Amino acid sequence: MADRGYSTLTKLGLGALTFNSALAIYNSWGDAGSVAFVLGADAALVLLFLCLREFERGGGRGSVAAVIWLLAVATAAGGFWAFFLN
Repeated sequence: MADRGYSTLTKLGLGALTFNSALAIYNSWGDAGSVAFVLGADAALVLLFLCLREFERGGGRGSVAAVIWLLAVATAAGGFWAFFLN
């Protein structure tokens, strides 16, 4: 099957993520920790999306699955730390 690129729903989702992240960075511009958290969470989500895409294509299932689990755990731990410990 030929790769058709990204779907419209994927593009809309990434657009919403970008817009929401820009607003979050704008609202917390003076706080470097908050800006770093937003950028780190966005990077983790984009990497998770790319890993899932590679996983769906069927390439390197073992190493990709490990990266997906690592990113999921890192995102959950970062959210827990930000909401409850900080």
